[in-house]
Amino acid sequence: MTTVTVSSKFQVVIPQAIREQMAIEPGARFSVVRHGKAIELIPVPTLEELQAELRGIPTDIVDDPERF
Repeated sequence: MTTVTVSSKFQVVIPQAIREQMAIEPGARFSVVRHGKAIELIPVPTLEELQAELRGIPTDIVDDPERF
């Protein structure tokens, strides 16, 4: 476990080893979630990452309005 310090501007620096392991680049965006007394940083995927995840999903699904 690595300890970080909150600056006077309420900023923290993500340790280099973690940045490298997770391939975090400058400008990366995170959602911040509070869990009791803990804080979790969740990476927000870029549009390109979301598009890559959607590739290969079938798009030929026909909606049947009569099924409802």
